[in-house]
This record gives sequence, structure tokens and C-alpha cells, in this order.
Amino acid sequence: MALSQISVGSDVAAELTRARLTGKRADVSGTAFRTALQIGLSLSVVVLVVLLADVLTGGWSVLTTRLGEFLTSPLRANPAQAGIAQSLAGTLWTGVVVVVLSFPIGIGAAIYLEEYAPQNRLTRFIEVNVRNLAGVPSVVYGILGFTIFVQWSGGFTGGRTALAGGLTLACLVLPIVIITSSEAIRSVPRAIREGGYGVGATQWEIIRTFVLPYAAPGILTGTVLSLARALGEAAPLILVGAVQGRLASQDPIWDPAWLTERFTAMPVTVADWATRPEEGFVANTAAAIVVLLAIVLMFNLGSILLRNRYEKKRHR
Repeated sequence: MALSQISVGSDVAAELTRARLTGKRADVSGTAFRTALQIGLSLSVVVLVVLLADVLTGGWSVLTTRLGEFLTSPLRANPAQAGIAQSLAGTLWTGVVVVVLSFPIGIGAAIYLEEYAPQNRLTRFIEVNVRNLAGVPSVVYGILGFTIFVQWSGGFTGGRTALAGGLTLACLVLPIVIITSSEAIRSVPRAIREGGYGVGATQWEIIRTFVLPYAAPGILTGTVLSLARALGEAAPLILVGAVQGRLASQDPIWDPAWLTERFTAMPVTVADWATRPEEGFVANTAAAIVVLLAIVLMFNLGSILLRNRYEKKRHR
């Protein structure tokens, strides 16, 4: 290759190099594969847009006429007066339990498996089982939660309470948090660790100062995705004892007493309202879905902001 080609743009140089290495032959299979990927992506985006438009159209009357009342009113049999305040409280407190328990335990387990655990049969056995647990259907975790957190540990959790529901969802997303955190930690270049050892840092100082900040964007992405899954699960909460229908509790949404009381959650309410024959509950169901999507998007936005912050620090 002539030296004059060094000044060519990187994309053009890459194309020229690829053409010379392949003898300027047309990459038919590669082009077909790329086209198939583009078609699949386009279809996915179209389906997503159609679903969002349908949900927004269905719940527009509720969102525009009585959004404040809808967010602050309790569950009622009359669709014109029903709200999601109790469902928001249940979702909030189960989410708090998930964040407090599954995130520290999952990230800590990933750090141990990647940085401290010896690479032997036991470690590989644990990793394989963690990956298998990530694929277990959520209803199985619901049965597990009912057995352990409602029947066996009812004296601690209070039985069919938001605490039991949160513990069940924490078990559900824990394998996902471990897997995503492990992958993020594994992606940290080995040279960073070796450089830390070269200046006399201990293993924990290297993990705390170099590894975790470098892996933070990937860890944040995985944890937020797992939280989004937990907030959208209905089957485990129904099995644990989430209320389908009206709920007697009228405590404020920020009151920690929700943890030890009967509860419901946004996915359970959506599933219950979707089966109601009244026309008003159709609009309420769509509006509740929009609110749940907004909550998930808020968590995603926070994750994106934190990820961008850590990426800027990493490139300094």
C-alpha cells in the first residue's frame, strides 16, 4: 500500500484495505446478512411505535382529563373514580427492596467471581448455575417466594406483604445482576490491573479505584435493565399474594408501613383492569401502562446520565 494512502480518512482506508484483502470481490453473504439485520431492526421499531401509539391513544382521555386524580386516587370499582396510588406505592416499595438487596449482593458476587474466586470446577459450577437461574420462568420464582417468604418466613415478612413481594423480585433479578456485572468487570483490560500492581496498589485498591469505575457503565446498564424487568413482573407478585381488586390500605405512598401490609403493584393492577368488562377500565388500563413506562424510562434516564458521567471520567 502506498504511503500516500495514510492521509486517507479512516473509513475510506478501511474500505480500501478490505477490498485489497478480499480481491475486490463482492461480499454477497455479508451484504445479505446486514440487510436481514436492518429489516429485523426496522420491524422491531415499527412494532414498538405501533404499540406505543395504541397505548397512548387508548389512555389519552384519562391522561388529559384527570391525570392528577388518577395518580392520587385509590383502587375503586367505578372506573371514573379509580386511581393507581396504591399500585404506585406497592411498586415503589417492592422496587426499593430489589435495589437494596439484589444490587449490592449481585455486584459483590460478581466481584468475587471475577477477581477473587479461583478458576476451578466449583467456580465454573456456580457460574453455570447462575446463568441457568437467569432463564428460569418468573412464575417459578413466585412459587419460591410464596414458600419461603410467605409460609416459612411469615413471622419476619408479615406474610402476603410488599416485603415478601420485594424479596421475591430480588431473587428473580439477582442472577441477571450477577451476569451483567460479571461481564462488565471482565471487559476491563488486564493492563489496568497490571498497572495498578506496578505502582504498589493492593488488589482491593485496584478494584475500587480502577476496575469498578471502568466497569460502572456496564454495571449500571445491567442493573437498570434488571430493575425494569422486576417492575414489570406480575406473576410472582400474584403468587406471593398481591391484591387483585380493591385494597383497604390508605397509607401515604412514602410511608414505610407499606412493607408490612397487604399490597398491590402496577403490573397486577394492569392485569386486573385488562380483564374488566367496563369500557372505562380499558382507558384506565392504557393510562396505567403509560405511567409504568414513564417510571421505567425515568430509571433508564438516570442510568444513562450516570453511565455518561463514568465514561467521561474514564476517558480523561
